[in-house]
Amino acid sequence: MSPLHLHSQIPQSALLLTAAAIPIAGWALHVRALHRRLGGDSLSGALRRPEFERRARRIIRRHQGEVLLCVVDLDYLKRINDNWGHEAGDAAVAATGARLVRWAGDGAVGRFGGDEMAAITWVPAASDPKVVARAQRQKLTELKRMLSEPVDTPTGPMPVGVSVGGASALHLGVTDLPSLMRGADVAMYRTKHQPFPGWAEQKDLRARRVNGRRKGRPGTALAVESQPA
Repeated sequence: MSPLHLHSQIPQSALLLTAAAIPIAGWALHVRALHRRLGGDSLSGALRRPEFERRARRIIRRHQGEVLLCVVDLDYLKRINDNWGHEAGDAAVAATGARLVRWAGDGAVGRFGGDEMAAITWVPAASDPKVVARAQRQKLTELKRMLSEPVDTPTGPMPVGVSVGGASALHLGVTDLPSLMRGADVAMYRTKHQPFPGWAEQKDLRARRVNGRRKGRPGTALAVESQPA
């Protein structure tokens, strides 16, 4: 089955269950079921990076300037694991994945690391580009609010914090995935731990990258960064 159709095979009700009050003891069975049906990450239900990138490129080709891509980091995941237990941390990841899938609709959601995810969707074009840009900003704000809602657990609501950066193909004037990913990544880190999402600007596309990652982002190697150009 093509990755393009994987998300559409899962009933919306099944995805919404992940973000609802499922007992933590039942998370393992639930996410394994999502994994089998989605063919992606076994915890979040998101696509793995290669599948996400393939689908994202197809979406960009079809929708061009309508595209909105976001990069998401779960804040303080280690603190959740330490204070609430690793099952609670898994619940936060699973709930974040389900909320992203709900937000993206017919788009795509990918998980790139322990607390790093991305999603791509589109906003139908209007005759006025300003209307599209405003609708995209509103959609990004809705995502930030959705991802920041507490996750219900048997011991009560668990607070979560999520940093979000968005990149609009129309606003940036680009329609290639690496540029959109770079812009969203820089915007997300610029507003890390803030109550509002980051919005990528042209200057963000010029951020230096090391081994495929933005310079200064966790995971870049100082030894590589120090080598002559």
